[in-house]
Amino acid sequence: MNRKKLRFIIFYLHRYIGFFVGLLLIVVGLTGSLLVFEQDFDHFLISQQYGHITPQQVQLSPESVVNTIEAKYPARGDFHLFRIYLPDTPSSPYVGQLSSTDVERKEVFVNPYTGKIIGERISDKTLIGLILNLHYSLMAGEIGTAIVGIAAFLMCILTITGLVLWPGWRRLIAGFKIKLDAHPKRVNFDIHKVAGIITVVFLFFTGFTGFCWNFNDLTEPIIYAVTFTSKPSEPVSKPIPSKSTLGLTEQLKIADAALPGAVTKSIYFPSKPEEALRINMKLPPESSYDANSNVYLDQYSGDILRVDNALKMPLGDRVINSFTPLHYGTFGGLSTRILYVFVGLSPLILFISGFVMYQHRYQEKSVRHNQVIELSKKRQT
Repeated sequence: MNRKKLRFIIFYLHRYIGFFVGLLLIVVGLTGSLLVFEQDFDHFLISQQYGHITPQQVQLSPESVVNTIEAKYPARGDFHLFRIYLPDTPSSPYVGQLSSTDVERKEVFVNPYTGKIIGERISDKTLIGLILNLHYSLMAGEIGTAIVGIAAFLMCILTITGLVLWPGWRRLIAGFKIKLDAHPKRVNFDIHKVAGIITVVFLFFTGFTGFCWNFNDLTEPIIYAVTFTSKPSEPVSKPIPSKSTLGLTEQLKIADAALPGAVTKSIYFPSKPEEALRINMKLPPESSYDANSNVYLDQYSGDILRVDNALKMPLGDRVINSFTPLHYGTFGGLSTRILYVFVGLSPLILFISGFVMYQHRYQEKSVRHNQVIELSKKRQT
């Protein structure tokens, strides 16, 4: 196959994949732009809805707050506590997350100084929850998750084919230039090529990480295999007859000793007797958006079952942990997060400019076809 024919195939592959998933990628991209500052926006909404928390000298212990939540939502009720987030700032609340038998989730906000429950909400019915659901699964459950995952994979192909077709490989400066005083057709083409090359790397990584997340059962074993990494075994608690679980305060002290200098960010509670207590922590070198260190403890004896130090993890785990900063743009702080807002807008720009390019080509082809017909008629007469 010669080079010209290969480029022809790549061009049509790029065009029709773009048309096939373009509108879907616009929805995913726009919602992704909104989710870049998800935590900041959500913290603002919480303070506006439930009131501002005035910092005091001493915060209540996580165990005290857990007892408060469980007193209102007993384990035998409709909801049970499965995770609690510790306050990020002196004016942030404890956030307890509860799940129910019908997969509905509830968030409970607790003042860290008074222990008072200041509000609660159903997670999926919040504005952020709805946007996240639309972004991740088009609000269509498992089928929607699969569709978005496939679209993310096709976006990776779009970025690769677009990179091959980019005209800047012949003249680098021209590949980044938009001639605003040129014919509208040329301006549209320039917008498409420049928007594409600026965002190509970021679109590839957001597409790749989105695909891996939506098809986690398929991709996770492959990642561990290609990185020659063994997947860590699931820690297991050993239930002790007639013995209750160890107190949370004591468990947290053990976790602090296991990872000195780390800050506890959240706690995952076991839902079964044989499951371990997981304490999610952030080490100082990690960015403010990451917390990939974990300590797993036997919920009865407090024995350390596994320690995941984010700075010393095997390659496979480090690859998987890199997905969140690559997908949300948190790897470079505020500047890359702002950049990712525009990356989310790029599918809209690329789809519109690509469609206009297609129209121009179709019109030119139609004109040439009509000219051939007219010329043929003249020859016959």
